[in-house]
Amino acid sequence: MVRNSNTTTSNFPRPEEKILLNSMIGKNSPLDRMRQRNRPAVRGRSGMPMVAAVALTSVEETLMREIMIEPMDYMDSPEFRKRDAEKNIYETPVAIRFADVSWYRPLLANSTGGKQVERKAKKADSVLLSAAQERVIFLQYNYARFRVRQLQEALNNQTPSSEQAREILRWHRMAKGFRAQIAEINLALVLAMAKRVPLGESDFGDLIGEGNMALMRAVDKFDCGRGFKFSTYGCRAILKAFSRFGIKLQKYRQRFPSEFDPQFEKSNHLEVVRAEHEKDSAAEVRYMITRNSADLSDIEQKVILHRFGLDGVAPQVQLTLEQVGQMIGVTKERVRQIQNKALEKLKDALITLRGEMPTPTSN
Repeated sequence: MVRNSNTTTSNFPRPEEKILLNSMIGKNSPLDRMRQRNRPAVRGRSGMPMVAAVALTSVEETLMREIMIEPMDYMDSPEFRKRDAEKNIYETPVAIRFADVSWYRPLLANSTGGKQVERKAKKADSVLLSAAQERVIFLQYNYARFRVRQLQEALNNQTPSSEQAREILRWHRMAKGFRAQIAEINLALVLAMAKRVPLGESDFGDLIGEGNMALMRAVDKFDCGRGFKFSTYGCRAILKAFSRFGIKLQKYRQRFPSEFDPQFEKSNHLEVVRAEHEKDSAAEVRYMITRNSADLSDIEQKVILHRFGLDGVAPQVQLTLEQVGQMIGVTKERVRQIQNKALEKLKDALITLRGEMPTPTSN
């Protein structure tokens, strides 16, 4: 088959269109130069910008900026400056398993809802560390922070290279992981201390929150080189946080003695409207009875006036069927029949006479 040379068989742009397209979005085009300016630049080993495979993600860039704001704080130890310190701290000791904290979160959720439910962790799920294990995990945590501090000082406020940025992020993630592991292992300390503190006017959930924050601060400030157990230091830190929370709450109560009361915020607009409507309706019915617009008999008028308290200027006490029956000398069932008949008459008269009645004035 011979294909016609004049027929276009492809949708690809013509050569002149390719040249125009490359000049607009191709290499070294204005768009490409703008991309290179906005792309995060990190330096490689040679010091030249490298932006292709080693570029940091936006999340990593944000984290790097937060890390470089201030020097990393850590608890120093002579072990950090020994030869093969990293190997001795991380590779030689036996790894410590993570604690199961699924028992803790439902407790906190129940306490914040106003219902305190005590649930104890299973012994198989709890992790009890010996003094040697505590020393190992705190050395691992502080050595990771120590390495971040070393890298920060080596940069001296200079732009980090790709290798330096990755190294800082790696040690920072390690420190964050060890911090969370230590806190989760010692979460039971917060509950144990919270049970020793009288709640008073404080909320149990707020108390637990203060204890958790104190526990995290204690993890950052604990020095394992002094030979004490972390539980001793952590319990004192948590109790001090509870004391400060109580003092702060007491000062707040003195400044704002009244609590939020939903009754103060509840609008009585509907009750006012309903009361005004009842008053207007009572005045309207009294007006119709006075004019006898519904052709009621004397007995029917007397029953309506006493049953609905319309026998005076102001609303009176509504009498029961039996009380009205004793007044007119009939049974209460007969009073009910007279009442229903009178109400039907009033309803029909109200439909026909509503338009010609003057608007009742409220006294």
